[in-house]
Amino acid sequence: MDLRRITATSWIVLVTVLVSLFVLFTHREIEAAVLGGFIPARLTGTVDTQGLAMVPALLTPLSATLLHAGLFHLGMNILMLAYTGRETEKAIGPWGVLILYLVGAYAAAGAQWLADPQSVRPMIGASGAASAIVGAYSLLYGRSRAKAIGPIPARAVHVAWLAAAWVAINLMTGLAFQAANVGIAAAAHIGGFAAGLILARPLFQWNWRKA
Repeated sequence: MDLRRITATSWIVLVTVLVSLFVLFTHREIEAAVLGGFIPARLTGTVDTQGLAMVPALLTPLSATLLHAGLFHLGMNILMLAYTGRETEKAIGPWGVLILYLVGAYAAAGAQWLADPQSVRPMIGASGAASAIVGAYSLLYGRSRAKAIGPIPARAVHVAWLAAAWVAINLMTGLAFQAANVGIAAAAHIGGFAAGLILARPLFQWNWRKA
């Protein structure tokens, strides 16, 4: 097998699945979430972590993407990432996908921190970073029917509609899961999606300019 032919999306999926399955099948998910999950209060400095062998706080937006609460959580994120990532990679290239995924992970963590900077609850899962891929996919492949509104160009209106729809979906999903006493990082999903909307066109242009 020629490793050079494996797409960036496939590498992300493979590493995420392997690490997540190892943690889940060794029953270390709680320990891993505490040590490697993104905890907003660690950045705020309001939680004492001395004596714990934790992933450095500034790297936890990345390590958190490799951890999942269960097989369903992992499966949903991988399905979303595998499909939209494969198609998005055709437009922005492998390096574009890697850049977008990394930036999306930090944008998701930043949004979650802004939503609740004192939270000590670990955020885990690839959904925030994957949301950046979804955002780029929506902009690159979605059919725009938006029209200009006064001085606001149609492209900006289209982006605004996509963002509004994603915010609405995540707020409703968050409320539904909250009612079932299940936590969902809605702010992280919104932050990641916003990163995808912002970076989609620059990464597309960069990829084809160097082609």
